Amino acid sequence: MQYNKIPHTDIEVSKICLGSMTWGRQNTEAEGHEQMSYALDNGVNFIDTAEMYSVPFKPENQGSTETIIGTWLAKNKNRDKIVLASKITGPSPTFKPIRDNLGFSKEALEDALHKSLKRLQTDYLDIYQLHWPERNTNYFGQRGYKHDSSEQWEDNIATILESLDTYVKQGKIRHIGLSNEGPFGTMRFMEEARKGAPRAVTVQNPYSLLNRTDEVGLTEVLHREGIGLLPYSPLGFGQLTGKYLDGYPEDARVTLFPNYSRYHNDNSFEATRRYKAIADSHGLSLTQMALAFVNDRPFVTANIIGATSMKQLKENIGSASVSLSEEVLKAIDEVHEVIPNPAP
Repeated sequence: MQYNKIPHTDIEVSKICLGSMTWGRQNTEAEGHEQMSYALDNGVNFIDTAEMYSVPFKPENQGSTETIIGTWLAKNKNRDKIVLASKITGPSPTFKPIRDNLGFSKEALEDALHKSLKRLQTDYLDIYQLHWPERNTNYFGQRGYKHDSSEQWEDNIATILESLDTYVKQGKIRHIGLSNEGPFGTMRFMEEARKGAPRAVTVQNPYSLLNRTDEVGLTEVLHREGIGLLPYSPLGFGQLTGKYLDGYPEDARVTLFPNYSRYHNDNSFEATRRYKAIADSHGLSLTQMALAFVNDRPFVTANIIGATSMKQLKENIGSASVSLSEEVLKAIDEVHEVIPNPAP
């Protein structure tokens, strides 16, 4: 396993981060524990979760993933071996059952953080992330930004950071991260950091062979401001394993939850077929080629993988040892030129 330092911190994390959103819905507590133990034994020291997990969201399962991580930490007494990240839910009517005070107000942060710490059975988080912006912008599959002139968004980023700084000083949060954020929002947080507020050290966004939209504007911000990207959905909800090219397996996520169709349009299927042809011709599995591409982007700090089976987990973690040749990278870019970002 190789490790990268989270920018502007002394924290080293494995280039593979273990995602957890299926634990408590598609995976049992025992299966979540097995995944964490295997990952740690194989050099993965970074786990990502969120207060709204497990996914797909159901009110009765909310917080189940953090609870599963908490029982594993309590059982193994190994909190010091893990870099742990969680997220506070942004405003959305879908998630109203989580709290009446959704969003990033002082009261919401106080409530959400302490509930997460209790479920996780820890007294601190290494990274606490804002799960998505409070303002209207293009995230969760929206290709472009469409301005809403009637939106009543209050730019309260300075206030949010002031509240978060309280918990940094208390030792309950080591560092702050963003998620589903674009260049404008990221730079607004950097602007406040220049005034003395705590800086955001990571951004967690979707990034894969089917969605390289962050390369258009955000990656310059990441490089110049010193922020680490934590890509999620690097396999496009399993599309980039190739398992959907010949139908829909009974136990696959998109079969079980058809609304997760973001990566299943015609262009995504055609791009996946072309990427699979590249992998096949170079003796690679499509899964490991897709993950290795993300792993080694110079702006990526850790690639968030997820699995519902141990077989998947082993292959995904194994991608850390795969390096792509210049020939493979050139072929990937040729497909990207023809079918760019089919699933933003």
